[in-house]
Amino acid sequence: MSYRVPRWIYVLLAALVVGGGYWAWRGGGSHGQKAAKATVGPAVPVTIAPVEKADVPVYLSGLGTVQGFNTVVVRTRVDGQIDKIAFKEGQFVKEGDLLAQIDPRPFQAALDQAVAKKSQDEATLANAKLDLQRSTKLGVFATRQQVDTQTSTVRQLTAQISADEAAIANAQTQLDYASIRAPIAGVTGLRQVDQSNIVNAATQTGIVTIVQIEPIAVIFTAPEHQVPNIAKALARGPVRVRAYTSDGKTLLSEGSLALMNNQVDSTSGTIRLKATFDNKDHVLWPGLSVATRLLVNTVKDATVVPDNAVQHGNDGLFVYAVTDGNKAQVRKIKAGYSGEGRTLIEEGLSPGDQVVVAGQYRVHEGSLLATRTANSNASPVRVD
Repeated sequence: MSYRVPRWIYVLLAALVVGGGYWAWRGGGSHGQKAAKATVGPAVPVTIAPVEKADVPVYLSGLGTVQGFNTVVVRTRVDGQIDKIAFKEGQFVKEGDLLAQIDPRPFQAALDQAVAKKSQDEATLANAKLDLQRSTKLGVFATRQQVDTQTSTVRQLTAQISADEAAIANAQTQLDYASIRAPIAGVTGLRQVDQSNIVNAATQTGIVTIVQIEPIAVIFTAPEHQVPNIAKALARGPVRVRAYTSDGKTLLSEGSLALMNNQVDSTSGTIRLKATFDNKDHVLWPGLSVATRLLVNTVKDATVVPDNAVQHGNDGLFVYAVTDGNKAQVRKIKAGYSGEGRTLIEEGLSPGDQVVVAGQYRVHEGSLLATRTANSNASPVRVD
């Protein structure tokens, strides 16, 4: 017995197929319209900054090493035994402070002997002068030879007194040398000898090394092509130099350029420079590596933009400027000095223009922009 499907079931299935296709057509059309609308991109969010005009200091950057303004190895100038060490390692001493004392007794004895010798010779001279006076008063009763002899004796003894005075001065000097004093003000290093040691002037070993750190010096180099700019800066007056930590982030001290070396190092193509710093806070220490920035020029009324605004393209440097309609416009520029977050603009922009400094990766010519203004702080420009 065969089973037949009722006709109404076929009608129902056909209605469902037609209805589903219509629904799908309606729904798909709506989604397509939404997708079409989404292809119209929104405004690109970017950060902008104004093109500014200001006096901009231009710094020449470099690397240097801190050196003591003066360095002295303190040595004994007489032989003897050290009775006393009067300083501590790392101590700040003033010029003339006692550092060590050598046994003074032999030198004091030599001085006393020289003084006694002078007194003896002075007494002999006084007696010779009396004899000369007596001979002179005798007149014709004294022979010419006697007078001449007594005159010569007085002169000899007078010369001997001068020699005695020189001997006293020498003995006093030797006694003074027994007290070893600081020749300069500075900080002491490691002690090289201990108390009770025998020292002598012939040895090269010093007692201690003193380094003057107020003021202090920094030796650094600059490229040889910067020599004319440095010379011009020196001709204008004192040249300011800043010393930073070796990473260039923290300012340590400010000083002035003391000298530019008298010749260029042909091997490295650099010129050696020396700057001095007051260093009252002792933040600079001998041997410390520092980054230096030398003020070589101040550009008056310079047009500057943040470094982040400058882009590199196939045709050279450019920026995205913001038009009145908040759209991006490509501007080719000619840039000058760059550094410290700022670039000097020689051509292509004017003060008051707005440029994109962040978000350029989504920007192209004519892009609609959603802008916000960046914080702007004037910075010096560094020259490499």
